[in-house]
Amino acid sequence: MPAPSFEYILPVIRGIQSGREYYVSMCPVRLIPKLFVVEDEEIPPEMRAQRTLNSSRVAEIGKYILNNPKNYTFSAITASIDADITFEPIGSEAEARKMGRLRVPMDAKFTINDGNHRRAAFELALKENPELGYETVAVVFFLDIGLKRSQQIFSDLNRYAVHLDPSLNILYDRRDQNAELVREVIKQVKVLRTLTDTEHSTLPARSGKLFTLTSIYNATLALLANDQDTELRRQIELAAGYWNTVSSYLPDWELVLQRKINAGEVRRDYIHTHPTTLAALGDAGSVLMSLYPENWEKHLAGLAQIDWSRSNPDWEGRILSKGGVSQSRASVRWMSAYIKERLGMLMPVE
Repeated sequence: MPAPSFEYILPVIRGIQSGREYYVSMCPVRLIPKLFVVEDEEIPPEMRAQRTLNSSRVAEIGKYILNNPKNYTFSAITASIDADITFEPIGSEAEARKMGRLRVPMDAKFTINDGNHRRAAFELALKENPELGYETVAVVFFLDIGLKRSQQIFSDLNRYAVHLDPSLNILYDRRDQNAELVREVIKQVKVLRTLTDTEHSTLPARSGKLFTLTSIYNATLALLANDQDTELRRQIELAAGYWNTVSSYLPDWELVLQRKINAGEVRRDYIHTHPTTLAALGDAGSVLMSLYPENWEKHLAGLAQIDWSRSNPDWEGRILSKGGVSQSRASVRWMSAYIKERLGMLMPVE
């Protein structure tokens, strides 16, 4: 008499991709750690079907789940099944044949091809919030006898993966209060509203923009470093006022805004639109507002006296090297000190 067969029975939708069947199921979160066992990290890379886990990334994703229990979002986990499986459609009609139950032996080996960090993060989050276990996550199952294709599946899934551009992330992120602050500041500063590329962190050569959202974000946070406990509306007011005043002392920005000169030429010939300079302007502005809270605006007049052209010998060997502007912290600090000195706040920089 044959031994009883113990099985997982998964509700699935069947599909066809590259001539092979695959199945999509809505899996309860509490079952994810049980179905997908973490591979032994001692196994050599050539014997694994996934990268090793990055514990800091797992913790970051787990924190994201726990901090946003009502509106977190995850894409499907992709996995391979090494077992003889059986698909039972719910009916004989065309659509009904695509839906049914997938019978998988309990001794089957499941291997995650994409989503290992999400799986580990769910396991971590479940320890603090067991209620998450009743929610579901989509899982795409491929049949892979002997797991011969798993490494190739992993490679294929990640071959064309593209990280979200930092500027686009700031534009779309509704959880980050700083992103919300900077987006509102940009709306209130005409030169920024019109001349900031909100999609790219590196401007294309022919771009008609002067700034990137990432550089304005970083510069504005530097500007408000001493005002983190201030009401959001007041922070926006301070930052918008500062950038409006700065733009009034940098006529090249205004000329590009009025389409009297080309944005590309300004970026090529001057450094005042570069992320290093913007960050330095933010840092210098933070100190200026602290020293002169009542009349900081008038002290910015010194900006108009600075030679911002790339040919200025002051930049060479300090922030300018081999024709390019350095974005190192040391360069930002030097540039900030230079601006502070020109605005009468510090001794001359060396």
